[in-house]
Amino acid sequence: MHLRTQALILGVRHHGEHGAIVRALTPDDGLQAGYVRGGRSSRIRPILQPANRVAGEWRARTDDQLASLTVELVTSRAPLYAEPLPALALDWVTALTAAALPEALPYPRLYLALDAVIEAIALAPAARRWILSIARYEQLLLAELGYGLDAEALPAALTDPAADDWHAVFAALSVLGEALGAQILVDRRAVTLESRARLTDRLKRAVA
Repeated sequence: MHLRTQALILGVRHHGEHGAIVRALTPDDGLQAGYVRGGRSSRIRPILQPANRVAGEWRARTDDQLASLTVELVTSRAPLYAEPLPALALDWVTALTAAALPEALPYPRLYLALDAVIEAIALAPAARRWILSIARYEQLLLAELGYGLDAEALPAALTDPAADDWHAVFAALSVLGEALGAQILVDRRAVTLESRARLTDRLKRAVA
């Protein structure tokens, strides 16, 4: 197995004394895991920040072996983690993607959509500009995994561009959160949705 491609970092887990197991989403090869030697070092750790775009190279002798992974930074999202709302938003969309997707199955639409969501969070001056992009990403993820919402049950914020007031946004987030918990995150509902709950609670306090 040899794969070289750009990828979005989704999650990092310490492994051994110095290494890290990284999960990343690629454009054409889906979610890929790999072991990064020295991944806990001061030089490599900042590259492995979730939401960063990297150039990755995976190598393994067999398809069922955990690949070794080397990474080069393409786009850093580290500055966004200094701001509470963007940090919570990035934590959520990366954790959701890592928890929901099976490994090595291609989801090119989700890669493009996640990249666009991260870019929207980076560029928009206020949460109102990017929160609906997160909701639409959640909607797409449900659909891509075979759990599309009934068109008649879709909240107005997902069907009407004019319905972007906070009441409509929170109504959409509520419907999508229930669907994600019931269909996608059944085994990891409490752990993963806790990240989402922190984001929505912070948004509600910000606009109260």
